Amino acid sequence: MRWTDINNIAIALEEKYPEVDIMGIRFTDLHQWVLGLDGFNDEAKNCNEKVLEAIQATWLEERD
Repeated sequence: MRWTDINNIAIALEEKYPEVDIMGIRFTDLHQWVLGLDGFNDEAKNCNEKVLEAIQATWLEERD
């Protein structure tokens, strides 16, 4: 996975962190969680706040 794989990242986060308050996550934590996902293979520097916002929103939709 890469930062552009927003849907796959959201699914993987939901599987790994099903009890997390998605809207209460700090972006610094979200960034680290994505980097730690199995199968994630992209540079940390390739991410920005807009990407993290998209991941957060998609994760929220995935949960619903």
